[in-house]
Amino acid sequence: MTFVQIIEYETTRAAEMDQLMDEWLTATEGKRTSIHGMMTHDRDKPAHYVNIVEFPSYEQAMANSELPETQQISGRMQDLCSSAPTYMNLEVLRDEKW
Repeated sequence: MTFVQIIEYETTRAAEMDQLMDEWLTATEGKRTSIHGMMTHDRDKPAHYVNIVEFPSYEQAMANSELPETQQISGRMQDLCSSAPTYMNLEVLRDEKW
């Protein structure tokens, strides 16, 4: 079953956050277990962002979270945020293409 992690945060340092994501992608090449990711911006709230990351399973998501590279980038991400990010761990019950 597919698993999705939502990371919601606020920042005024979007360009640095984007660069950090590029660093993570490079550092975890061949190691990460995520299969799809989106970095989104709330048009109505300029400092509000949501990252959506898809994994094959909950177990794979937890393995990805435990990677040393993920841990290091996560700490740096928190430093760029206005407040602590919030995380949601979601089991996908239905997935339909429209």
